[in-house]
Amino acid sequence: MRKPSHPVANRPSPPDDTPPPPLRGILRQVRGRLITAVVLQAAAAVAGVTPFVAVARIAVHLTGDSRPQADDLWPLVTVACVSGLTALVLGSAAGFVSHIADNDLQLALRRRLAAHTGGLPLGWISAGGASQIKRAVQDDVRALHTLVAHTLLDVTALLVAPAAALVYLFAVDWRLALLSILPLALGAYLFGRAMSGAAAQMAEYGAALGRISSTAVEYVTGIAVLKTFGRGRKGHDRFLTATDGFADFFTTWVRTTLVTSTGALLVVSPVLVLLLLATAGTVLVANGWMTGADLVPFMLLGPAVAAPMSVVGTRVQQIRAGQAAAARISALLGRPALPQADKPLTPKGSRVSMRGVSFSYDGHIDVLSGVDLDLKPGTITALVGPSGSGKSTLASLLLRFQDVTAGAVTIGGVDVRHMSSACLYQNVGFVLQDVRLLHASVADNIRLGRPTATDEEVERAARAAQIHDRIAALPDGYATEVGTGVTFSGGEAQRVSIARALLADAPVLVLDEATAHADPHSEALIQTALSTLAAGRTVLVIAHRLSTIRQADQIVVLDGGRVAERGGHEELLVAGGRYASLWKAQSTGRNAQSTGRDETGEQAPVPSPAGLGRSDDAREGTPR
Repeated sequence: MRKPSHPVANRPSPPDDTPPPPLRGILRQVRGRLITAVVLQAAAAVAGVTPFVAVARIAVHLTGDSRPQADDLWPLVTVACVSGLTALVLGSAAGFVSHIADNDLQLALRRRLAAHTGGLPLGWISAGGASQIKRAVQDDVRALHTLVAHTLLDVTALLVAPAAALVYLFAVDWRLALLSILPLALGAYLFGRAMSGAAAQMAEYGAALGRISSTAVEYVTGIAVLKTFGRGRKGHDRFLTATDGFADFFTTWVRTTLVTSTGALLVVSPVLVLLLLATAGTVLVANGWMTGADLVPFMLLGPAVAAPMSVVGTRVQQIRAGQAAAARISALLGRPALPQADKPLTPKGSRVSMRGVSFSYDGHIDVLSGVDLDLKPGTITALVGPSGSGKSTLASLLLRFQDVTAGAVTIGGVDVRHMSSACLYQNVGFVLQDVRLLHASVADNIRLGRPTATDEEVERAARAAQIHDRIAALPDGYATEVGTGVTFSGGEAQRVSIARALLADAPVLVLDEATAHADPHSEALIQTALSTLAAGRTVLVIAHRLSTIRQADQIVVLDGGRVAERGGHEELLVAGGRYASLWKAQSTGRNAQSTGRDETGEQAPVPSPAGLGRSDDAREGTPR
């Protein structure tokens, strides 16, 4: 009777879920074509060696005892010519296939990156992720081009051609064949010695270059301030210290590797290899151990055996660069995107509600904790508080630049996480401190708010945003391209952004200190435009200057990520709490505009979205 098999022994092996290395995973989609290109290049390398073999055989016939016959020579000449032409054709075909594969890979990668990054949290992108995206889309994809289109074929040729040459040389004379390997082995040993510790040295090399770059930027950007205070020499000295430090490091590195690296290149140089083989071959021929004709293939092919060592450093660097680029691309593609609802919902109304909202950037320390807030339609709510209290973070959750850690943010009774991105930004508009304008026409920049808007609607929005006159004065008017035909000041760019928001006509609006970087004249124009924009909408204002939000329907004071106070301006002043302290601190250094006195000493109006937003006149001209 057979014993039952051990249950563990018969248990099927679990599937291997280990992800492939980043480079292998990225190249998977073009793997078949790359294999084809490598095979073609290998065949081209073998074909490239064949003419030298044919020439060596011709030398045997020419140096023989009997007179060579044409029937013996012409077939070898034909083989040399055909194989040489074949090598050119196969090499060209390999390059064509690899470049086509690279082109398709670049297109697919850039499409994947564009599609994936479009779903990443905007908060992460604005906090520094944009530089990672730029590097992946441009620099890293370009590094893969070098690897896929060139390096793989170069490495194949460098490996196959010497191997094919060695096979033939061993067939001719094994003693000289072994001797021809000696330079290759010695060069590999010396190169390994020179590259020992290269990882740490390359890290220090990059750090030294970084110090030069940072001190150069610091010196150039701060030269006006340094010279104003007579400290120009100090900034210059910092730059010189960085460059001298780099020079000292690099000199030391070169000095420690100079002998071994130079030796590695010398021992594989064609001249030394030829001298070595010619000397040894002469000894063998003189003693009758081989014929002079047998020495010919070693003179022709011997240098090719050691040739790879002369370029191995460059190829290794290209492979490492490709691996690093693939790792960065894979890391970016692996970054989790904001989840999208399977069945998106549409809000009913513009009431904003936040319940138990908490948020943490690192999953440990809460930037916001237990925030409850209601924004009623047609009202203005101002967020105030000290720097780092969580004002911008709370507003970004309404815009879904990132998702809450706990709690919920709803618009019209629908959680923003259950809305499609298109629906969310149809319902929520925003004007932030840092304005980003595209390299497109002014009209197209404004039309981002509503791509189907007519020229008349675009102009009406620009007029309401107090920017029409500036645009009309441009040589091409609204067709002028931003960045080439015109460069807007900070205040002007802000008004273009307001025109964009006006055209979008979203019922909920987020304003994040839109006048923070504007001069007094631009600030007045921006405040007027914001008043028009805010009219009749559910508005959330992030304010640093409290004088601009005195007439807000609700002022919410954040402190340490929690709601410390809420109420109207006068109510909070009477309470004598955190808001009153902030108001008193700002009142001490308030300038003439903040105190509301014009040059005649009379009370002057202070433009603000809160104050003017209550006026019926402000509603006129709003392109809704």
